[in-house]
Amino acid sequence: MNDFFKLLEKKKITLPDNIYVLLTSCRKFTVFNTVDELAVAAVGGENSNTFEVKYDIPGKGEHTEAIVHRVTNGISANYSEAYMRRRDPDTMSISDDLPSDKQRFKDKFGYNFRSLKAETFSWLKEQELAVFFFFAGNDKIGIGGIAIAPANAGFFAMGLSMLQKIIPINDLTSDFEIESVIYVAPTFRHTHFNGTQVVVHNRSENLHEIFSYNLYPGPSAKKGLYGALLSKGEKEGWITAHCSTVRVISPYDNVTTFMHEGASGGGKSEMLQNIVREQNGLVLIGQNIVTEEKRLINLPLFCSFNPVTDDMAMCHPSLQKDDGKLTVLDAENAWFIRVDGIKEYGDDPFLEKITINPKSPLLFLNIKSNPDGTALIWDHTEDEPGKKCPNPRVIIPRNIVPDVMTRPVTVDVRSFGVRTPPCSLENPSYGIIGLFHILPPALAWLWRLVAPRGYANPSIIGGSGMESEGVGSYWPFATGKMSHHANMLLEQIIETPRTRYTLVPNQHIGVWKVGFKPQLIMREYLTRRGNAQLRSDQYQDARCSLLGYELNYLTLEGAKIPSRFLQVHRQPEVGIEGYDSGAEILFEFFKKELPKYLTPELSATGRRIVDACLAGATVEDYNSIIPMNYQYSFLSAKDYEQSNDNNRL
Repeated sequence: MNDFFKLLEKKKITLPDNIYVLLTSCRKFTVFNTVDELAVAAVGGENSNTFEVKYDIPGKGEHTEAIVHRVTNGISANYSEAYMRRRDPDTMSISDDLPSDKQRFKDKFGYNFRSLKAETFSWLKEQELAVFFFFAGNDKIGIGGIAIAPANAGFFAMGLSMLQKIIPINDLTSDFEIESVIYVAPTFRHTHFNGTQVVVHNRSENLHEIFSYNLYPGPSAKKGLYGALLSKGEKEGWITAHCSTVRVISPYDNVTTFMHEGASGGGKSEMLQNIVREQNGLVLIGQNIVTEEKRLINLPLFCSFNPVTDDMAMCHPSLQKDDGKLTVLDAENAWFIRVDGIKEYGDDPFLEKITINPKSPLLFLNIKSNPDGTALIWDHTEDEPGKKCPNPRVIIPRNIVPDVMTRPVTVDVRSFGVRTPPCSLENPSYGIIGLFHILPPALAWLWRLVAPRGYANPSIIGGSGMESEGVGSYWPFATGKMSHHANMLLEQIIETPRTRYTLVPNQHIGVWKVGFKPQLIMREYLTRRGNAQLRSDQYQDARCSLLGYELNYLTLEGAKIPSRFLQVHRQPEVGIEGYDSGAEILFEFFKKELPKYLTPELSATGRRIVDACLAGATVEDYNSIIPMNYQYSFLSAKDYEQSNDNNRL
């Protein structure tokens, strides 16, 4: 123990007072330096292949949180409760007095967090602890931190050390700052929170504390530290976007970089996947759920691609090139990939190959396993007999992903994904989005404000209907002011006028079940086009103005995409009446979600866009506010606001 503190002193690294007191008062702590060390701890030691993570809960007795297996390809953890196998969207609360639009701990639970914080430290002092240093971010952009967890929760610590890069204590340098800390106290969800997932953020000027009262890494190890990155960016004026990014190369050597944003379940990880052919070599676009008709096309060659980011991308000012496009860098050290769409061997050869025989140990969650066996990503844990968990996950280090790009990339197309339900005349819904739509920048911003979570989301508890994940689709993880983030997103869009915007559905187009094929077909098509402009007769204003421009026709390698996939009102099962009813549902959703942004802090241009939408703006109305051209390539957001003011005068 003394050697630990002496080494930090030698390196001129100062522990925050709370952490110093905790570590000098606890029963014992072990400092971990590698993921491999934590993988051993996850199963209780070198000679063990099975471990139960269990705690004695006062008044309830012994409770097993998870059963952990050592497998040939890493560590597999399965929770004892179905509730713990996905993220609860109502997890966060704020315990400090800094500016925030999020619910305060005292308002949510009826008492001051100070007393619970003291109880948490008292409990941690009675435990044997696992401790390690990490860096959330990339290439010195981000936040350094320290993790403190019960030693028997090694699988959770392992996941955190993979997602946010673990730093061996000997590699720490004098400029390493501890700006964040995550404390893990899983028994408190039983003793204080009726078994629910709770994560409390406590911010101060120099330290962002995250108290994780559960062992599912989604709301804490991943999204909790995402919140810390967002807090740092809010203070400094930059965004960590909620997106995947992929650099795509066509068979004719065109290169196009896509940044795919969206709420949970919006297709971010899927944007990095290969298109799977049917047994006859064709590509299935979709299947009609009424007639069971299938529509397939022939694509002789697919584009190749380089994954860049899976879920989080830093848009730091130091990365920007002032060329009218956005430049991003991965904010994660490993990717938390949902594999619910992989139901049998052969569904995704790319992921199957790197997860069955990986170069370093992986962490599997909600995947069936046996000690010393191999965890298979299509063998999902059952929530109950005959009902598989919809949120099986695997954490994969970025550095073992084939062809991954580690340097910043410049974005050509920003797409936004929406999970859509079936839509028909008899049962209209917002499933009226065609294969993909082209959005004016102002409308692209609005979609990032309302950020619909959408239909049948597999990643979170509840939320079967159309609900908003809020500004940027990262709002569930942010701790600050909503209007501030809205302004930063709008500034970003104005300052990158050469970036194009699209809207793409997944799951359904009208009555056609399509899965994630729309975004993959869009990826193939727009990469082949490169910088070529669409012909003026190829697109028109969508019948629903919230959908921007719809396509009249689309041909890919000689294969024509039927118009019913481009314009949903052309489907006989939907028609004009069903489409218009769905459009009304969509418009009502926007009318419900947008007024909250009309605060005094919202920028003048932002207010103009929101007011236009609430007044029933046309596509050209949006295009007139922020034109789809290069006119403002080198104007700052402030200059653009001024130009709008001058135009109004």
